Amino acid sequence: MFTKILIANRGEIACRVAATARRMGIQTVAVYSEADAGARHVAECDEAVLLGPAPAKESYLCADKIIAVALATGAQAIHPGYGFLSENEDFAEACAQAGLVFIGPPASSIRAMGSKSAAKQLMEEAGVPLVPGYHGDNQDPAFLQQQADAIGYPVLLKASAGGGGKGMRVVEKSEDFGAALASCKREAINSFGDDKVLVEKYLTRPRHIEIQVFADTHGECVYLFERDCSVQRRHQKVLEEAPAPGMTAERRQAMGAAAVAAAKAVGYVGAGTVEFIANQDGSFYFMEMNTRLQVEHPVTEMITGTDLVEWQLRVAAGQPLPLKQAQLAIHGHAIEARVYAENPEKGFLPAIGTLRHMRTPAAVAFELGGTPGVAPAAVRVDAGVREGDAISPFYDPMIAKLIVWGADRSQALARMAQALAEFHIVGLATNIAFLKRLVEGEAFATADLDTGLIERHQATLFPPARAVPAGALALAAMALVAEEQAAAQGAAPHPADPFGMAHGWRMNSHYRRALRFSDEHKDYQATLVYRPHGWDFVLGGLELPLRLSARQDHDFSIQLGEAAMHGTVLRDGEQFHVFSGGRHFTLAYNDPMAHAGETEAEGGRLTAPMPGKVVAVLAAKGQAVKKGDALVIMEAMKMEHTIAAPADGVVEELLYQVGDQVADGAPLIAFKTE
Repeated sequence: MFTKILIANRGEIACRVAATARRMGIQTVAVYSEADAGARHVAECDEAVLLGPAPAKESYLCADKIIAVALATGAQAIHPGYGFLSENEDFAEACAQAGLVFIGPPASSIRAMGSKSAAKQLMEEAGVPLVPGYHGDNQDPAFLQQQADAIGYPVLLKASAGGGGKGMRVVEKSEDFGAALASCKREAINSFGDDKVLVEKYLTRPRHIEIQVFADTHGECVYLFERDCSVQRRHQKVLEEAPAPGMTAERRQAMGAAAVAAAKAVGYVGAGTVEFIANQDGSFYFMEMNTRLQVEHPVTEMITGTDLVEWQLRVAAGQPLPLKQAQLAIHGHAIEARVYAENPEKGFLPAIGTLRHMRTPAAVAFELGGTPGVAPAAVRVDAGVREGDAISPFYDPMIAKLIVWGADRSQALARMAQALAEFHIVGLATNIAFLKRLVEGEAFATADLDTGLIERHQATLFPPARAVPAGALALAAMALVAEEQAAAQGAAPHPADPFGMAHGWRMNSHYRRALRFSDEHKDYQATLVYRPHGWDFVLGGLELPLRLSARQDHDFSIQLGEAAMHGTVLRDGEQFHVFSGGRHFTLAYNDPMAHAGETEAEGGRLTAPMPGKVVAVLAAKGQAVKKGDALVIMEAMKMEHTIAAPADGVVEELLYQVGDQVADGAPLIAFKTE
């Protein structure tokens, strides 16, 4: 077994590998960019070495630097994690040439499966069913459009060297093909250094089901059952679960056997995932093979009681697989939710900022490698960040993975909803509330799954804004009063000084204090009446007695009229964040004494939605355009964002050119409406 390994990655996967290696008595070396100098994975490894500046191509993608660090620190092997160099055959070969073990498959396997088109040709020869499409080398745009026209619309354009939803476009009609192809190729070359694409028939209401395979150097290969990853946005997974709902034993065996055959066909070693697209009738087609560990691997660990990272290390060291196929069985049900820094209500735009407060659900022990389901509950949080860390524009904005286990799917669903309600983040936008609506929605709860689930249920997943309930406003009021009383007590020279108290005392009357809060949609004016043994809370003509039952740090229990309620209240500048009843309310406090609260900038301007780079300028100075015409395309966090004309008008001036870096909110175009 290895005594020291280098982890050529960052974030939660680097932390996960470090934790498993530590448990196995293996020392770890972290590498990091300048942006990650204070990152969690740096702190959790035994050694850490700086690679270079923040951009991945100058740090985490520098294979020669990483290999040099491994040799200099005495590491015997390199774990690539996922993303970055994890599926780069040149890197795997370079490791071998340097005398280092690449903790992954042989370079030949990566090469065989790394090209989606080549992999499909290989599977076609092996008799694995394929979706109708063109997977060849001819990349002439006119030829590709002819292929798409022959296949029939809608079609899916997919980067041949891609993954993670990058370089994918659905084209609904022939006239849209050219623009979609150009965009797909731009994103592919930026993400993978290869703009080759394939064209496939786009199936309606398909499910995305993948099989976890594992092979060793002794000729053994097993499958650890399936995962359903159908719930996606922008072709990126949002929720994953194992086993797949509705999977029959016969289809599981058939898909597992096909996955093992695919792995053996390329001489596979290590952890891999064979992905299938499945129709509602149960038929399935090969999509691709990911020659690495997947982000969603924890759900497989939960239902099989295995540690797949430990398996990786043992297999890479030449040991046989820890278990045979007959020893593997499914226990219970597991679900994973990816917690992202993003704004679902704004097209899932990634968010950047500092995690000013981060409270994760209490983890419940689940011993990997032991007997699954022994504990009455299982909750796991895999995170690569801590409270106080920043989410930068340089890397994927995933904050954490929340994984739960249940004896069955119903129990797992209930635990996931509860865990999401306990996941509190302040400092930037997240998808937590959206995930909770998704998990509790009828479609997911009843396993009515397909890759278009989110689009089909827009109305329920993005409901109209609701008014903030009185209880949440009362909790914010109690937090404000408690903060003022604590400040007054600390500042008063004598505790008995009545002028140092903040109890709202008045002679022969009661202090009636106006409190003004607002959210993105509405202003709320309440009145807090200070009484000798509590308060009255007045809102909308209704006056109710208010009592503080208990308080511990930021947690408050109150009695409002006949209702008892509990919540967590956190203040961030002039904003109060109230977490109560499984919901998160963000309230701006309008303090008349401090003149706090600023109005937001006008919407609809031709400004950058986030920091990024201009990759295409589609309009010229003086050009007349129509509402909705694409003017500028930006690339940020590995995704493209199109800036469109807000109305009919004329482009007066282009403020940035292709290749320019722009700041969040920067005006991109001077535009005059007609």
